Amino acid sequence: MNAAVQEAVRGYTAAELIDYERYEARADELAASYRTSQPYPHLKFEEFLVPETARELARQFPIEANDHWIRYRHVNENKASTDRWEDFPPGIDALIREMNSPRFLALISRITGIEGLLADPDIEGGGMHQSWTGGFLNVHTDFTMHRQNPSWRRRCNLIYYLNEDWNPGWGGALQLWDSRMKESVQSVECLLNRAVLFNTPRALHGFPDPLTCPDDRSRKSVQWYYYTVDAKPEAHPEATTYHARPDESMAKHLAVKLDNLALRAYSSVKRRLGIRDDAVSRVMAKFAGKQH
Repeated sequence: MNAAVQEAVRGYTAAELIDYERYEARADELAASYRTSQPYPHLKFEEFLVPETARELARQFPIEANDHWIRYRHVNENKASTDRWEDFPPGIDALIREMNSPRFLALISRITGIEGLLADPDIEGGGMHQSWTGGFLNVHTDFTMHRQNPSWRRRCNLIYYLNEDWNPGWGGALQLWDSRMKESVQSVECLLNRAVLFNTPRALHGFPDPLTCPDDRSRKSVQWYYYTVDAKPEAHPEATTYHARPDESMAKHLAVKLDNLALRAYSSVKRRLGIRDDAVSRVMAKFAGKQH
């Protein structure tokens, strides 16, 4: 498929999605801000995409999760996601492809200072994410080893929010915690057309307080993970590691630790047997009910 036909199929040109010139002209300034941000390198973008396009993408994002969505329901999180290309509406599909494009990778590399960044064509673990009332994601550090490419090391995350008319009182702000898990240093509200980029390894982040949004609303985001190839591959975390907050009970601390052990065991079995999360999710949904 040539480029012109592909653009016609997608329905969006790069210029309709993102103002590259705006960011490329300020790349050095953005890089300096990224490097000096606390508690770890990160950058918050306001009006990340062309505003009219952002509103259209928010309208395309589904409020319900079909059977292909993976439902994460355990001690440390209550949310759902899908990384299947077939599930993406046209605008989301175009956005994900553009954020995987060589031009965008070059921009992210300039801002982060990370050379040789790779986009994940399978967007494993990325794609569309959402949580409904009662949903949460405990503070955690992410896995860094790609399941299909063990020599790939995950280096940075990009999270883009599509929550139009979101009331911050409903919760959902992304908390960035210090390395000792003593306090939340930054908080990023999950508002429409806002994005946050941050280094992945050892970055403690999450939205641990359950959402209180109305039943007909959800916290929506689109996520990308970028990698580099290790010259000397070494073991990297295969599973996300969660942390309880310092003011939470001993029982909560114990539950979080036990859940981490279970998740590591599951991750190991999944890799060895080739099990996918979506298959497990469908089985568990039969027991947990199909709300949302």
